[in-house]
Amino acid sequence: MTVLLIIVSILIIALVLLQSSKAEGASSIITGGNDDLFKNRKERGGELFITYTTAVLGILFFVLCIVL
Repeated sequence: MTVLLIIVSILIIALVLLQSSKAEGASSIITGGNDDLFKNRKERGGELFITYTTAVLGILFFVLCIVL
């Protein structure tokens, strides 16, 4: 069971590192740059798959932690 938890943890780390950044930068937060505040940015294809897989692995991670 702990081996499965380690594998899920490594997969979550890898998928989070593969995700594209949703923020344009920290400087826009400080300066108030909201040029594309209401811009529709939909995830498609590979990004959407990575997002869903990360969510599923996150839920699995918490369930495994509670069980252990």
